[in-house]
Formats: sequence, structure tokens, C-alpha cells
Amino acid sequence: MDLPSLAVILQAALSPNPEERKAAEQSLDQFQYAPQHLVRLLQIIVDNNCDMGVRQVASIHFKNFIAKNWSPLDSDAPQKILQSDKDVVRNHILTFVTQVPPLLRVQLGECLKTVIHSDYPEQWPHLLDWVKHNLQDQQVYGALFVLRILSRKYEFKSDEERTPVYRIVEETFPHLLDIFNRLVQIVNPSLEVADLIKLICKIFWSSIYLEIPKLLFDQNIFNAWMILFLNVLERPVPLEGQPMDPELRKSWGWWKVKKWTVHILNRLYTRFGDLKLQNPENKAFAQMFQKHYAGKILECHLNLLNVIRVGGYLPDRVINLILQYLSNSISRNSMYTLLQPRLDVLLFEIVFPLMCFNDNDQKLWEEDPHEYVRKGYDIIEDLYSPRTASMDFVSELVRKRGKENLHKFIQFIVEIFRRYDEASIEYKPYRQKDGALLAIGALCDKLKQSEPYKSELERMLVQHVFPEFNSPVGHLRAKAAWVAGQYAHINFSDQNNFRRALQCVVSRMQDPELPVRVDSVFALRSFIEACKDLNEIRPILPQLLDEFFKLMNEVENEDLVFTLETIVDKFGEEMAPYALGLCQNLAAAFWRCMNTAEADDEADDPGALAAVGCLRAISTILESVSRLPHLFVQIEPTLLPIMRRMLTTDGQEVFEEVLEIVSYMTFFSPTISLDMWTLWPLMMEALADWAIDFFPNILVPLDNYISRGTAHFLTCKEPDYQQSLWNMISSIMADKNMEDNDIVPAPKLIEVVFQNCRGQVDHWVEPYLRITVERLHRTEKSYLKCLFFQVIADALYYNAVLTLSILQKLGVASEIFHVWFHLLEQVKKSGLRANFKREHEKKVCCLGLTSLLALPADQLPGEALGRVFRATLELLAAYKDQVAEAAKEEEAEDDDDMDGFQTDDDDEDGSGFDKEMGVDGDDGDEADAITLRKLAEQAKSFRPHDSDDDDSDDDFSDDEELQSPIDEVDPFIFFVDAIKVIQSSDPLRFENLTQTLEFKYQALANGVAQHAELRRAEIEKEKLEKSSVGTAS
Repeated sequence: MDLPSLAVILQAALSPNPEERKAAEQSLDQFQYAPQHLVRLLQIIVDNNCDMGVRQVASIHFKNFIAKNWSPLDSDAPQKILQSDKDVVRNHILTFVTQVPPLLRVQLGECLKTVIHSDYPEQWPHLLDWVKHNLQDQQVYGALFVLRILSRKYEFKSDEERTPVYRIVEETFPHLLDIFNRLVQIVNPSLEVADLIKLICKIFWSSIYLEIPKLLFDQNIFNAWMILFLNVLERPVPLEGQPMDPELRKSWGWWKVKKWTVHILNRLYTRFGDLKLQNPENKAFAQMFQKHYAGKILECHLNLLNVIRVGGYLPDRVINLILQYLSNSISRNSMYTLLQPRLDVLLFEIVFPLMCFNDNDQKLWEEDPHEYVRKGYDIIEDLYSPRTASMDFVSELVRKRGKENLHKFIQFIVEIFRRYDEASIEYKPYRQKDGALLAIGALCDKLKQSEPYKSELERMLVQHVFPEFNSPVGHLRAKAAWVAGQYAHINFSDQNNFRRALQCVVSRMQDPELPVRVDSVFALRSFIEACKDLNEIRPILPQLLDEFFKLMNEVENEDLVFTLETIVDKFGEEMAPYALGLCQNLAAAFWRCMNTAEADDEADDPGALAAVGCLRAISTILESVSRLPHLFVQIEPTLLPIMRRMLTTDGQEVFEEVLEIVSYMTFFSPTISLDMWTLWPLMMEALADWAIDFFPNILVPLDNYISRGTAHFLTCKEPDYQQSLWNMISSIMADKNMEDNDIVPAPKLIEVVFQNCRGQVDHWVEPYLRITVERLHRTEKSYLKCLFFQVIADALYYNAVLTLSILQKLGVASEIFHVWFHLLEQVKKSGLRANFKREHEKKVCCLGLTSLLALPADQLPGEALGRVFRATLELLAAYKDQVAEAAKEEEAEDDDDMDGFQTDDDDEDGSGFDKEMGVDGDDGDEADAITLRKLAEQAKSFRPHDSDDDDSDDDFSDDEELQSPIDEVDPFIFFVDAIKVIQSSDPLRFENLTQTLEFKYQALANGVAQHAELRRAEIEKEKLEKSSVGTAS
């Protein structure tokens, strides 16, 4: 397509007529891969005679095409851009990027970023030469613009990935220093000069972010840079040309220069100015920085802050960064010594006023209370906020230098309280009281630990906080709620004061001002957590929930949802009458949040965070009513639309939370409905397409579908769930790009099929065994190897004759058993079993090996029989010891009245077997923590954790809480019954087996036989008890 034709199509893409626009976009898509298409787009972008709208459309299309196709994610995919076109783009984009207007430069800059990240240095070795040449020529801005992109590529790179940055610094920094020097000396510099200095600052920042380049270890060179930075830091910002609009003012070029200078000096100080650094070269640098520059920077910073004391202007971000520097100076003796003479002025005349409610707060409170709330709870805002930095400074001061400062600061706060109390209503210093309350709240951890303040906190709340719940000033009512929440956990000597605080917070949930209502709901969470007698809250629970949802209809705030989760968690099954209404309200809130997030199209949008919170709260509700399955039937229609939509690519941001809801719904519902089955294909599509990282999460609902909906899984042909599962598992296990850790859920799912569909999936045994054996041959991680042997054990338990014949047909039977026995015998340095360490793993192996014992002599020769028999006995002995140890731990937990799970594994000695087993053992401490047998913990069973031995590979947490049909099978009884079959059907074979047994194994066999009879009696007793309970009820 020639240039004029392309320009016409781009013009049509701007048409107000949707049909014309669509046709133009289709034409662009059709011709985008044609040779020289990219070059022609670039020609239009830089053509000053062309319409600006057309040039802009061309630049966006150019940027998107390069982003997608310049360096495809799949390196094996065919290249869609000709090498000759790439060469033309690389040769010309550097010149054009500075010639086009700023609107187009942004797009070309993004293109340049993509190309540099992909091609430098390998495919674009001369880029740095171009930069160097132009730094010495008339194209300084262009060279700095490109160098900024180039240096940013390596900003977060470490070790060998950083190597190219050393050459960049060596070859460009001398020129940058020269340019910087000349720019600083210009009298009455223009805004363009600020833009150039800002680019130099950004290049310096990216180059030193992770480590100091060797060039800067030269003290003369570093000093030359520092003289310039300090010059910029001290020099007043030009008054002429400063915008009056606050938003434009803080983004003005010269203030940006000031911000980047402070940023760089902070980074040098906090990361490289620490005298505790171990590396000798870095330590020497830190000593030099501390000696020559740290104090000078501190002095400049204090002078800058003084501007706001006398009513001058500093951007919020600059104030925030300076206070960070000062906070980091408190713990360093030499710096604190410099700070001390000016500390009182800093603390009481600069820092404290920054903590107080101000004109901007008042304006936002009145004009846009929703934005006021958003900013108050946004952690990103906190990063830039002078108020947050002030609170951090005060907290750090009393934490590190409390002896000389805490009392002085509290006296200052008390004086504000006194003046406030004594003043008449029209003269009360409301804003100072607000700042004082903020300070008291910020220091709560310190005050709760320090006498004499600790014993005065309750009185302070009663005298100075409670009255503000009825203040005529809204922001003080809000602050009272916040402070009360901070101190809800103190030990109230008079419980009436706790009740009064709770009642005040609850009453403010109906305040006419939105920020007060939000702060009250947030404070309520602390009171519910601290409440020892739920009767304080129980009568008003419906009212609380009502107010809560009214507020959720107004505000998308993650912290609100945390409060609801706390209520649900605290009241548990008592939430049953409200469960459906809660889920309906949360679902409605979720859709609102998602709509807001989509409209704003920002990943960190509060709507997106609140949406995640809504789903988490739904999960909390489902868990709280897990013993009431009928509720799940009522709730399902409300949640289905969310699950259906969010299991597609639309739900990538909330996928984990949605899968948790699917897990609850498929586990706790009385049955899995046909509507719920429609989610299976969605999960399979996601897994095949983009969701492989969520495979452990997807495993949980898939397990539920197969184990709780076995009949439907086996009989349904449209869709064919068995085939669907095979397609997914075989694809993942055959993929050579998959790491061992990535495919762990696949063998677990095969186990689920064999255990739940015993005798009903004979035709799947061979395919699953084949893919298991193939993947086993290239598996490195011993944990995954063990999982594959569990699949083989499950197959043997499923049908030993069929499984053995398949292994023989595949020609791997001898090899498989040889490796299996080797893994069973392997021990760690500590002498503990290296593999099959958990109860579930041992039990599966026991059932599989025992199933072999039942085979006739022609299929399992005497020698093999003996080896299987001995291995099974050892496993059963270890399993019994582990079960006993776990029971002991559970008893100890009950005695200690502990919540949660024991995770420490300190016992290295082993406790020995029970006397009845006949021998001593050495695997006693393998017992795993006893965990709740409920789905809420299922997902956790697939997350890696550290093993207790240095030489072991990645380990995975316990699967003991997973339910499966083998739970009902006692391995001791199963083993003894199998031996009895041999004894009765082939007495001679049985005699040969027992006569060749060593004493150790004879003793083990006797112990197992005794324990089996004991277990038989226990199981019978449990059945009788269950039936008598059932009859009684």
C-alpha cells in the first residue's frame, strides 16, 4: 500500500461513523504485515505536512504493532517484521524521536523502549556510539532522551545482567558531567534547561539504583557530581513561570528537577551510605559519603523545609522525600548530633503542622468526600504524602531517641489538648486537635508499652477522644473513630468505657459525613477483634450489616471488606441467617467494583482491590457456614455469574479468589449441580491458554468434581469430562518446557481418578501409566518422582493384574520396581527417610505394594514376593509410628488449647515404635502436623515449603487433609487380609516366605498382625458409636 492510500485509511480511522472506522481498522489489520508497512507508518508520523490527527493514529498503530511483533514472546514463532524494515526503523527512529511534537514523541519513545529492550546490545551495537556522538553535538536532548531509555533497561538488573551498564557509564558519564556543569552555570535558565537536567538526573538514578558504578568510586569524579547536585538542591527554584494551579505547579520542570535531586541523594544515603555495609569497597564509599556529604545534605534539607514554616511552597513529594532522609538520620549518631540543635523547630513548627488537618483537606472533604476517603486509604498516596512521612518521622524519633523526645512531644500534645478544652467553641483549635489525635494514634504501639503513658491511655480516651464523637467538626469525629480503633485492644479497667467506645463507633456509622462513616466501619473491625463478650455486638448485628452495605453501595474500599470478614470470622455459623443476603450484597458490590476498575483501566485502582476483597469476604462467609450445606444451594445462583465470567480472561486479576469460591461450592454443596459442572470447561480452557500458574488452585475444584460427582464424571459424554481431563494432563506432562514444580498437580489428579473410579476406568489405566512413565524418565525432583510412584501404587491398588501387565507391555516393570525400592530405602544425612515422608504417601505405597502380594505365583515370583513383603512391612511400621506421633501432637495441642497448626519439626531423635510392633524404629519424627480436614486448607497443601534437611530438594506441604476413598481403608487390615489369602490359597508359598524372613521382619510381621486386629476392633467400636449416635438423634 502506497503512502497516500495509507493516509486515507488512517484518516478514515478517525471518522465519527462507526462503520467507516471499523472498515479502516480492518484494512490496517489486513496490511499490517506487508513489507514496508512499518516504514510507511513512520514516514507519516514524521511528515509535518500531514494532518496531526492522522499522524497520531499512525503513531499509536506503529507503537502497538512494534510492542506485539518486534520481539514475540514465543521465540520459535516466525518473525512478522522483515529484517530490512527493522533496520530502517532503527536507523531513523533515533533522529525522528526528538523532531516530532511531544504528543507523538511519547508514542515513539515507547517504541524505542521496546526496540532497545529487545535489541541492545546484540542487534544494535552502534546505539551507544550514536548517543556519545550526539552528546557532543547539537542533538543533546535526543541523546539524553535515548540514554534515559537505555539506562532504564538496566535499572533493576543485578549481577551479570548489569554488565552492559558499566560500559554505558564509562563512556557517557564524562559527557553528562560536562553538559550538567554547563547547564548549571546558565544565568536565568529556561524551562528547556530544566528538562535537560531532569533527564541527566533520571539517567544517573537508573545507573546507581542497585549499585554504584566503579567510575563513581573515584572520589574526584563523584565529588564533581555531588557539587552539581548540591548546587541544584540549594538553588531556589525560579519564581517566573511557575503555574498557579497546584497540580501543574508540582509537575513543573524545575520542581521536577528538585524532586529528582532529592531522590538521588536519598538513594545514595539510604542504600550506599550505611557504615554497616560489609563489602570493603562499599564500606569505604559509605565512610566517604558520611564524612563529606551526608551532613551537608541534611543541612540543605532542613533549609528547604524551613520554606514551608514561613509560608512558602514545596511539592508534597519533595517534603515526603526530605522527611524520609531525616527519619533515616535519627539512628545515626553523627547525623542526630547535627539534627539536635534544630530538632524542636523541626518537630513543633514543621512536622507537627504537616500532621494537622489543612485547607486542602477541607476543600477535598467538602467538594469530593469520595476522593478524600480514597486518598486516606490508598497506600500509594501514603508513599508520597507529607503527612505519612511526618507520622513516620515522629514514630522513628520516639522509637530510637525516645528518652529525650517522647516526654517532650507528649507534653506538647497535652498542651494542645488543654488549650482546646479551655477555648470557647468559636476559637477551639480544631485542626491542631486533629493533628494531636493523629499523633496519639500513630504512637499507639510505643504508648501502649511505656509507663507512665500506658496506665493513662484509658483516661486519655475518655477525656480527649470520646467527646469528639459529637464534635460539630466532621474531621474530628472521623479522627476520634480512628484513634478509638487504634486503642481498642488495650485492657480497659472499666468495661463500660469499652462499651461506650464501641457504641460511639457504631453510632458514627450513621454520621451524615461519608469519611466519618468509613473511619467508623474501619475502627469497628478493631473493636470486634478485641471484644471478649460477643453479646455486646450480637443484638446490633443486623443493624451493623445494614449500615455496612449502605456504605459499600457508596464507597469501593478494601478496608471495609476487611471489617465484614472480621465480623463473619468472629460470629461463624451465627451468620447463617444473613449468609444469602451478605453474598447477594457482596456480589452486587463486586460487579460495581469491576465496572469501576474497567472504566478506570488501572491495575492499582481501589475498585479492583475492593473487588478482590468482596470475593475474599464471600469465601469467608462460605467457610463460616460450611456445615450447613442447604445454604450453598440457595447461594449458588448469586455466585454462578461471577464464577462463569471470572474463570475467563476477564478474571485474571481475581482468578485465585474465584477458584477458592468454586472450591467451596463444589465441596460443601449437598451435590454438584449441572450448572456448577458448566465451570469445568472454563477452567480447562484457562489452564490450556494462560492459567498454568494457577494449576495448584485449579486442582482443588477438579478433585471435588471427580470425587464428589464421580457418577456424572464417568457417564457424561457431552462434554466428555474424562477425555477433557486426559487432554489436559497428557498435554502438560508431555510438555518439555514445563519445570518439575509446574506439573505437580497432574499426577495428583491421576491419583484422584484411580482412587475414586476404582473398577470403572480400565481403559484409562494404560494411557495414564504410559504418560507417567515417560515423564518419570526425565524428572529430576525426587518429590515429583515419588508422586509418579504413587500413581503407579494407585494403579496397582486399582487393579494389580492389569497394571503389572501394562508395565510389562511397556517394558519397564523391572526398572520401575528397582527405582521404587531404591526411593523407599533412601535416607537423608540425618538418617531419616528421604522420600514418601507423609502419612498419605506411605499409605498409598502400602496399598499398592500389598495389592501386588495378592497376585498368583506365576505373576509374582518368590524372590519378588519377599522383597515386596519386606518393603511393605517397613512402610507399615513407619506409618504406624507416624500416626501415633501425630495423635500425640494433636493431644498436646488440645491440652495447650492452641489454635492453628504446629509447623516446627524439631524432634530429630525419633520416638521408637509401640511395644506391640516388636522392634524399635528410627522414623518417629516424620509425623506431620494434624490439620483440619476441610477444604479451606486444601489449596495450602500444594504450596512449597522448606524441608528440614539441607541436602533435600523442594518439598511440599502436607496432603493429610485431602479426603479420598482410601481414607476408609485400613492398610494394616488390608495387608493382613492379603497375607491370609496367600496362606489359604497357596500354603507352600506362604511357608517359604515366612521361613526365609529375618528375625527383624518376623517381629514386624507379628506386630502388624496384632495391630491389624486392634484396628479391626477400634473400627467396629467406631461404627457402633456412630450408629448409636444416629439412632439417638
